[in-house]
Amino acid sequence: MHAPARTSRLRVLGGVGEISRDVWDRLVGPGSPFVEWSWLATLEDSGAAVAGRGWRPHHLTLWDGDRLAGACPAYVKSHSDGEFVFDHGWAAGAARAGIAYYPKLLVAAPFTPVTGERFLACDAERAGVADELAGALEETCRQERWSSVHVNFCGAEEAAALARRGWLRRTGYQYHWTNPGFRSFDDYLASLRSKRRNQVRRERRELAAQGVEITAHAGDDIPDALFPRIFELYRRTVAELPWGRQYLDRRFFTLARDRLRHRLCFIVARQGGEVVAGTFNVEKGDTLYGRYWGTVRSLRHLHFNVCYYAAIEYAIGRGLARFEPGAGGDFKHLRGFDARPTQSMHFIRDPRLRAAVAEFLAHERPAVAREIEWLDERTALRRGGAEGEGP
Repeated sequence: MHAPARTSRLRVLGGVGEISRDVWDRLVGPGSPFVEWSWLATLEDSGAAVAGRGWRPHHLTLWDGDRLAGACPAYVKSHSDGEFVFDHGWAAGAARAGIAYYPKLLVAAPFTPVTGERFLACDAERAGVADELAGALEETCRQERWSSVHVNFCGAEEAAALARRGWLRRTGYQYHWTNPGFRSFDDYLASLRSKRRNQVRRERRELAAQGVEITAHAGDDIPDALFPRIFELYRRTVAELPWGRQYLDRRFFTLARDRLRHRLCFIVARQGGEVVAGTFNVEKGDTLYGRYWGTVRSLRHLHFNVCYYAAIEYAIGRGLARFEPGAGGDFKHLRGFDARPTQSMHFIRDPRLRAAVAEFLAHERPAVAREIEWLDERTALRRGGAEGEGP
């Protein structure tokens, strides 16, 4: 006897605050912390991900009676900032062809280039819910006459499901550090080539000689006073970068103190008792995620020590399996980080724009694959025990 067919009802939320945290997070489970209710609500309630900033919440939820069966965090975008899957060239091409690229619909965790599930559902219903939500995204795009729908940094199964529906696949890569079972920082150093191993030791010694001490504070051990200080470090550093964008304001860090503390790890550098640099990291399950960095002082080797070496040491001490420090930074590969592919999927409504984007991706994907292969070959040499002074 077959189970009765589910009657699904689609509802669009103008913010995650329209639903309870427990109901939403039941679908997230052990998944990405950046699609949890508290993270998304903190971005929205602080004014970072709101319509006035070009991020109008348009979260799709799928209901089976009174039960939330599926959801995806989605935003109507009037620009492409804060996405880290760069489609500015697509927007420029659309403009030249007389096609309005904005608004578009984005399924993602705002300002967060971290891979994770984008179609939320319990395991038993995941495939069916993902297909229903994908269909709803396509239909909404057509009805609203938006140019496109983008699902950024999605999981492999989601990418495959969307590819079967004809969505276009885009591949990129990031550098992740993976713990093969290190029990100490010295174990990590032993995995590096001699030149890099000695370099790391020298950089740690030279920073300590400048009177800098680095400390990790996690969860309830984070002092309240660190939250505004981390914001000031972040704000000042972003303002000094020519490409910097300040997506977060003081209220985000205040709300994070109250809502997100259990997920957070702040790694801070003190000189003469003053906090001069720090990182805002998120921890869940077996993974540490590096998010924001800032400093008020230009000290030699400060960035590598605070953002990478101290985070790796913290991860080893906690028995974590992975550290994802964020987008960019080829220098990470020389310090034991490996290239890992990322995927995004794209539904383009206009057939002319779709054809142009498809042609672009047909050339970009093999180039990215070759880069990852080359980086993997260098990793194999490093892990094979090769010594010497090569790169």
